[in-house]
This record gives sequence, structure tokens and C-alpha cells, in this order.
Amino acid sequence: MEFSSKLLQDAVNEMSQLPGIGKRTALRLVLHLLRQPKEQTDYLSKALSNMRKGIKFCKSCHNISDVDVCEICSNKLRNDKLICVVEDIRDVMAIESTGTFRGLYHVLGGKISPMDGVGPQDLHIDSLVEKVKDGNIQELIFALSSTMEGDTTNFYIYRQIQDFNIKTSTISRGISVGDELEYADEVTLGRSIINRIPFEASLKS
Repeated sequence: MEFSSKLLQDAVNEMSQLPGIGKRTALRLVLHLLRQPKEQTDYLSKALSNMRKGIKFCKSCHNISDVDVCEICSNKLRNDKLICVVEDIRDVMAIESTGTFRGLYHVLGGKISPMDGVGPQDLHIDSLVEKVKDGNIQELIFALSSTMEGDTTNFYIYRQIQDFNIKTSTISRGISVGDELEYADEVTLGRSIINRIPFEASLKS
């Protein structure tokens, strides 16, 4: 792709680094920005810069937040004895959109995947185990994607906490095997949370 401007080329190259954005789409987006008032581009640039500089990760659940403890964890109306274990922040957003879950979350930051070089030490598993050891949690809901890596992560965590007096459950298989949580429709996801099953039962299926 030939560019008449080095500045345009640099902008397209950077834009194309985003997931799902190829060079042609990046060029279309950059040209769109050029047609907008300069202030609009400034607003976008400032918003992205402020997000990158100021965003935090909740000290309790590892969700993204503007403050040290996110609004979900600090909400006294949430059930802090019920923890939903998810892979990343997109899953929190997906479950919250159903309006059916009133507990708290724990964001692992991924799932165990030896093929990708991701082990238990690379995830927020130790802090989850510490929460269980504190004795305040009554139930963990495993809401990881129903893939081999998701199931492996579920089982690893289960083995770490099985000696503690805590209930473990997993979302029902309204979510198809191999599906990512964020792509499930809200009704199916909500029902999968409500109709969760004991984790031990999922090991026999």
C-alpha cells in the first residue's frame, strides 16, 4: 500500500495494530478522522491517553477501575460471600449486562494454557486462594469459557481449594462447549448463572 504522507502511513500502521483491524480498515478510520474537526481527534487522543495513564486494577478482584477498589467490590448491596471467577474484564461486563448476578467477581487475567506459555503463576489464582482461606466466601462460581484451557483452569483452582469448607459450582452448559463467555447472549448467560451446577458434577460429565 503506497502512502503519499509519512504521517498518514505512521497513523495507519499504529491503527492496524488493534485487534481485527487490517491495513485497509485502518486507512479508512484514519481518513475518517482527517475529515472530522481537529477537536474531535484531540478529544479521542486525550481520552485514550487519560485512560492509559489513569486506569487502575481493583486491588480486590483485579477488574478495571478508576479507583483502588472497584464500584462492584465496594457496593455494600452485593453479596461478598459469593464470588464468580472469570477470565477477564469482558466477562464481567457480559455477566453484569444480564442483571442476574449480585455477588462479586475475581478476574484471573486469562486461563492456563501451556501451549501459549501461560501457567498458574501468570494468573491471579494465588489471591483467589487467599480469599478462600480467609473463610468469608461461601461459594465460588466457575464462569470460564467451556474450552480445554478453561476446564483445566477450573480444575486447577478446584484442587487448590478442595480442602476448605466452600461450595463450588459452574455455569450450566447453556453456553456451548468451546464458546467464549463474552459472545453469549444475555438471556442464555443469565440462565447459565442462575441454573449453575455443582462443580463436582461437571467432572463426571
